Amino acid sequence: MESPSAPAHRGLVPRQGLLLAASFLTFWSLPSTAQFTMESVPPNAAEGKDVLLRVHNLPGELKRYAWYKGEVVGNNEIVSYVIETQTTINGPASSGRETIYPDGSLLLQNVTLKDTGEYILQIVLKDFAIKQVTGQLRVYPVLPKPNITSNNSNPEEHKDPVMLTCEPQTENTTYLWLINSKSLQESARLQLSKDNRTLTLLIVMRNDTGPYECEIQNPGSAGRSDPLTLNVLYGPDTPTISPSDSHYLRGTNLSLSCQAACNPPALYSWIINGRPQQPTQELFIPNITAHDSGSYICLAHNSITGLTRTTVKNITVYAEQTYLSYSVGTIVGGVIGVLVVVTLGASLGYFLYFRRTRRASDPRDPQEHPPPATTPGQGPSGISAFRSCGENVPPCPLMPSLLPTQGPLPDPKTAGLIYEELLNPNTEVYCRISPRADMAS
Repeated sequence: MESPSAPAHRGLVPRQGLLLAASFLTFWSLPSTAQFTMESVPPNAAEGKDVLLRVHNLPGELKRYAWYKGEVVGNNEIVSYVIETQTTINGPASSGRETIYPDGSLLLQNVTLKDTGEYILQIVLKDFAIKQVTGQLRVYPVLPKPNITSNNSNPEEHKDPVMLTCEPQTENTTYLWLINSKSLQESARLQLSKDNRTLTLLIVMRNDTGPYECEIQNPGSAGRSDPLTLNVLYGPDTPTISPSDSHYLRGTNLSLSCQAACNPPALYSWIINGRPQQPTQELFIPNITAHDSGSYICLAHNSITGLTRTTVKNITVYAEQTYLSYSVGTIVGGVIGVLVVVTLGASLGYFLYFRRTRRASDPRDPQEHPPPATTPGQGPSGISAFRSCGENVPPCPLMPSLLPTQGPLPDPKTAGLIYEELLNPNTEVYCRISPRADMAS
């Protein structure tokens, strides 16, 4: 059986109904052949509860047995029982709370701290032989509900250490800590006192709010404190201005919001182009103009820590016509670019077609048959359709809509060749408009 000096954390029982623990340990003073024993039921009882010292395997031929507290002397006799007459006799050490049963067991009702001590059962056989067994009963004090005290319930992040103490201080008591209802984990930021009664947070972070609970235990009872939550002061962090837009049209409303992580909640103010504004978290300016462009600074201030953080946003206000002209110019430029590309492509295609047509209809050198004289810069119908690109160079097409419509259309085969040449043009063919060619013609 376990010694009464065993660590207090062993033999724990449920808290319900336990106020004070008692352990009864048996020490044999009988010869090794003795068979009868006794035990405490429950093994750990509480003050105010009942403890039964139960006897097992009593030898036969008994005349009497008696219970003593401390040592076997007359003044220490608690109660005795005469088997033959079934008579119970209370001794000088009786408190009136003891009851002896015919099987030799002793019931102690509503045990107190004074019931702690050594108990001896003595039996007398019919041959007047005497045997006895000794046990130790220890009564533990009632554990009250603990509570947590703190040297600083409003610590500042990264600055103030915090000491949490589990009260009251009780002998032979085990102290345990829980954070967020979980057993305490090892951490470089946490430190326990030698008896585990004091928990120190060396460096406090914003997530160390808790809740914190302490639990006390002895071999027969346990209690847990109410949760304690720390109010960790932190921030402000660098504020954020929303929305993220920086460009606004003239005449619209400007609405900005500033937000920063902070405990207690930050106090907000604004500076616009160096001019302080009334303190507010939400900034609203209706019908903005170009004068509202510039630097917008949000300030977040912690009134407890005294810290202030800022962030800057540059706002640009545009006139409406600036957006419109830019848009129209972009569209017109794109359209003109597309038309130029289409025109040049069509002109090149017609040039190649015209060149092939002339070669197919007149195999002779084109220099032997110069084109009929025309008015400089005019086509057959008086419309300027070609300009000379230099000597011995075919006429250069300008606009497809102004080209002559005379001449046969190409057959499908020729059209296919033209299509292939359009896809893979001969880069050696080029055209340069020369004012001197016009004068020479």
